Amino acid sequence: MSAPKMSEKLKEEIAKELGVYDIVKQEGWGKVSSRDCGNIVSKAIEIAERSISKD
Repeated sequence: MSAPKMSEKLKEEIAKELGVYDIVKQEGWGKVSSRDCGNIVSKAIEIAERSISKD
């Protein structure tokens, strides 16, 4: 069973919120630091958990 993929839109929204979207826009996701990628994943998990708890 594979994990669901995060949509590009969600990744971009979180990157904007965390202040790394300029890097993504100018240089691509490959130039985003591991720490920032981890923060993006953590934020996505937080959003998903909130969504689940509302249901």
